[in-house]
Amino acid sequence: MMTRILFVCHGNICRSPMAEFVMKDLVRQAGLGAQFHVESAATSTEEIGNPVYPPARRKLAEHGISCEGKRARQLTIADYDQFDLLIGMDRANLRNMHRICGGDFAGKLHLLMDYTDHPGDVADPWYTDDFETTWRDVLAGCQGLLRQLSNR
Repeated sequence: MMTRILFVCHGNICRSPMAEFVMKDLVRQAGLGAQFHVESAATSTEEIGNPVYPPARRKLAEHGISCEGKRARQLTIADYDQFDLLIGMDRANLRNMHRICGGDFAGKLHLLMDYTDHPGDVADPWYTDDFETTWRDVLAGCQGLLRQLSNR
């Protein structure tokens, strides 16, 4: 059975693509590639079509992860049906996800940090330029999510 995961942040150029490609890497390392389909999207329109933000791309590359070819796209109501889990990076994303999807009648909308020991928001590097803290949050969230999905 395939689990379809969509990571969501404001612009789809920093946090959600980091989560997308970290998750793909973790799934591949675990030999579970065939069981997961992973993408990412934005709640806003401002970065649509743009590549991953260079500092985010560099942080992934430091860990041997490529995000080549990724372009920002916006979350749509159709995504709600097409994905099993839609995972936001922070509470503002989650509010916008509810708005775009018209609610969460199937219980698919979650926050990434809820899969860790320290629930809350993934650090936003757009303002702080601290991509290391964001990397640690994203990695912990993706590891927790994979653990939970592997145990069910």
